[in-house]
Amino acid sequence: MALTIQAVARRTGLSEPTLRYYEQVGLIGPVPRDASSGHRRYREADVEALGVLACLRAMGMSIEDMRVYQANRVAGPDRAGDQRDLLLQHAERVEEEIATLRVHLRYLRAKAALWDARAARDEEAEAVADRRVQAVLPELEGTLRRATA
Repeated sequence: MALTIQAVARRTGLSEPTLRYYEQVGLIGPVPRDASSGHRRYREADVEALGVLACLRAMGMSIEDMRVYQANRVAGPDRAGDQRDLLLQHAERVEEEIATLRVHLRYLRAKAALWDARAARDEEAEAVADRRVQAVLPELEGTLRRATA
């Protein structure tokens, strides 16, 4: 069954311009066209590939790495090791992002506790919260340096 670009956009969560772009840069396609209208008509295999690409992009994979992923997928078992390595490389990057976000979360919670203590005019709680803020600052500064490097 052939699907319109609108239907594929709804199913994959990718915008119509993104679908056109993915075809233009060779991530999918070429997508067959309706003979009378010239409109794209996506096959189920296209939709499945686009669903995977949408997931990879949502996880921060670059277009170039998505091209490599697609080439490895087409090559099949002969490129399984390369495919695994590509995915594990991105898994490591996601783990680093999670660690960074945990530091940011600790900082935000410590700062919120500090302001709660100030609002309550509780000097003891404010001192405790300030120590928590100070304790997380070196880690926070490290994440900020890495982000700007």
